[in-house]
Amino acid sequence: MISATQLRAARALLGIDQRTLAAMSGVSLPTIQRMEASKDEHVRGVVSTLSKIVAALDAAGIELIGNGQPSQGSGRGVRLKEPR
Repeated sequence: MISATQLRAARALLGIDQRTLAAMSGVSLPTIQRMEASKDEHVRGVVSTLSKIVAALDAAGIELIGNGQPSQGSGRGVRLKEPR
């Protein structure tokens, strides 16, 4: 659904800190911190918590792009290239 790297990048694009994202999404600060520290490919958590974060980022103008998926928007964005 979302990776720790995407979560950190989304915050960077918005220019907000973890505390602000927590307030925007209605999720606790320790939960945001734990998710961003995750080493797994995708952040693990309760689906309703992940949905709140994704919805808050979407409302703030962030488009999350999955692996191999085209971007639906026309604005600027960030995507990692495939390893060489």
